[in-house]
Amino acid sequence: MANIMEYLKWRGDLTFTQDPPNAVDALIFSSLAYICYGDRVQGDPVTPVQLRDAADEYFALEDYEARCRVKSDTELLRIAADSTRFGLSEICMYRDEFVPEQETQFAAMTFLLDDGSMFLAFRGTDYSLVGWKEDFNMTFQQTIPAQRLALRYTREVALEYLRPMRLGGHSKGGNLAVFAAARSSPMLQQRILSVYNHDGPGFTKYLMGDPGYLAMVPKIHTYIPQSSIIGMLLEHEEPYTVIRSKTVGLLQHDPYSWEVLGREFIPVQEITESSQFVDATIKTWFADMTNQERNQLVDVMFSLLGSGGVDSVQELLQPKNIRTYIKTLSSDVGIRRVLSSEFQSLIEAARKTKMRLDEERGLLETGSEEG
Repeated sequence: MANIMEYLKWRGDLTFTQDPPNAVDALIFSSLAYICYGDRVQGDPVTPVQLRDAADEYFALEDYEARCRVKSDTELLRIAADSTRFGLSEICMYRDEFVPEQETQFAAMTFLLDDGSMFLAFRGTDYSLVGWKEDFNMTFQQTIPAQRLALRYTREVALEYLRPMRLGGHSKGGNLAVFAAARSSPMLQQRILSVYNHDGPGFTKYLMGDPGYLAMVPKIHTYIPQSSIIGMLLEHEEPYTVIRSKTVGLLQHDPYSWEVLGREFIPVQEITESSQFVDATIKTWFADMTNQERNQLVDVMFSLLGSGGVDSVQELLQPKNIRTYIKTLSSDVGIRRVLSSEFQSLIEAARKTKMRLDEERGLLETGSEEG
């Protein structure tokens, strides 16, 4: 079954003027945002650079394979740059901020399209431990630094280019796109055509009643795979579309696994029972914790993970680091006590969730038999 690569090979000969941007195009822009482009894009953020030229410079770099999230990103860039649809787009307003001491990882870029609109693409979480900790901070902080930077970025782009705009991102990038749109002024919101959240987490409840968020809900398009975990985290007020992925479990977070038919994702009726169980368990677990307890858990967990000098999640399972974790757990009573307590709470939340879901299914089956 086709994915965004095959879609691009099929639809790549049409400009955005001929065929307006859609949700699949939005995922492509969001995936292209994971790439760390060369100096022409990064050095002068205001001057637009055609994607074709940006790709030529990127692939001429000796370390280009290390400047992306996964190898598929570079393959997507090659196909997009060679296409009429994306190759003529121009990249500008590139921003990349990484501040470990402030637990901040943020990146975004803007694509100017031939139809006169623009797409603001927000990068999702990279492999840095800093980026992952910032994500977990969402569970107890009303806003995180990347969200505030996303709002500031959107305002700056809107002042620089007086075009109608679309916003989007994958994973945390989708969360940032929704936040930036929700917190924009009413005048700026009028210029926003749509917002795309591709399997990005929601928000704590404080944003759900925000007038700016509620005003944007009709323009927000949220897509999650059928076994979504990341995209089901926290709260969503906007409706979401469940789509089919060719992989299973957490691997479905990979945008290259999402199946496409024509110019649309293939929808399915609902998320899987396993996804419903994980989502309900996490929400039950969080509901029994105060913000202070969530904060403590996140700090303790990442203190442990960083105890061996680890900077990237790719290093976490290296044997020497696992030995360091075991040593730290053995010697640090405080860390061991917090993790043990919360693990027991998680098990209890899972038990409660299973009982509730079993009871609900039993009632449904009884009602079906009576009917």
